[in-house]
Amino acid sequence: MTAADGLGEFELIARVFAPLAADGALGLTDDAAFYRPRPGLDLVLTKDEVVSGVHFFAEDPWDAVARKALRVNLSDLAAKGAAPVGYLLALGLPKDFTAEEIDALGAGLAADQAIYGISLYGGDTVRSPAGLTLSVTAIGEVRQDGMVRRGGAQAGEVIVVTGTIGDAALGLSLRLDPALSGRLGLSAEHRDHLLDRYLLPQPRGALASAAADCASGGMDISDGLVGDLGKMAAASGVAIEIDAGRVPLSAAAQAAIAVDPRLLSVALTGGDDYELALSIPEAKVGTFLAAAASVGVNATAIGRARQGEGAVVRGDHSALADLGSGSYRHF
Repeated sequence: MTAADGLGEFELIARVFAPLAADGALGLTDDAAFYRPRPGLDLVLTKDEVVSGVHFFAEDPWDAVARKALRVNLSDLAAKGAAPVGYLLALGLPKDFTAEEIDALGAGLAADQAIYGISLYGGDTVRSPAGLTLSVTAIGEVRQDGMVRRGGAQAGEVIVVTGTIGDAALGLSLRLDPALSGRLGLSAEHRDHLLDRYLLPQPRGALASAAADCASGGMDISDGLVGDLGKMAAASGVAIEIDAGRVPLSAAAQAAIAVDPRLLSVALTGGDDYELALSIPEAKVGTFLAAAASVGVNATAIGRARQGEGAVVRGDHSALADLGSGSYRHF
């Protein structure tokens, strides 16, 4: 593969990716890498892909796209109670990429490797006729048999979410309709908050250990709160009931919804939150909330798991009458 400005595959590896490699990656000179988990720990593996025109806009800066690709996977690890250790990257590059773009992509990866204490273990680079794509396989560690499973929720447990819900979905709405911010009368601060939450997720890795210690079941919220809770309910064989009035909303989201109440449905179903949704025994809820407060992350109890099936949203808001499928779907 040769880029328009003369960078070939091996030059790319040496220039951008070899400096990011872990010891077990062997300088990215082999066909595989090795990783030896520490005694008493299980490996946790997860994989997500981000694609131009689907998960980000073609004009988005490549450093931010690279960080988003990493962070959506780190969010999955956090929901499983796992500490991240590294990742594999499959990169699809459009034929007209520039040296400045690929250097920015490498800089974004390097910045987040430093923040989250991870390294690159290898991957692949190919030509992509459909635009930039990044497929990340993230590797984490959790104590043996300690992974928090989507299907672990038990009837009677409390449903807790981290952060605020709906910001990214509302940020996407602003990207798709640039005039929307003006019609909603959003301040520059509120507009920028929503746009940033769409472009750059904030994985809750600081709470991975607390999730492993406290939660019976859990997942990250990537496709929409209501739909993802439905998935957890189905996997666990329970019903999950939440109170819409207790779902935490940022000041920016509240400002938007106050002007257009229909946007509450967008916030509850739109996806890209990358917050944790956990099912926690009542006796451990206080411990988890305290752990969240200690690292500066908001955590809120919004409902319960009960006997039954499906996800149920309680409340008298008019937007709750039509939540559609409850989540984003690719197909």
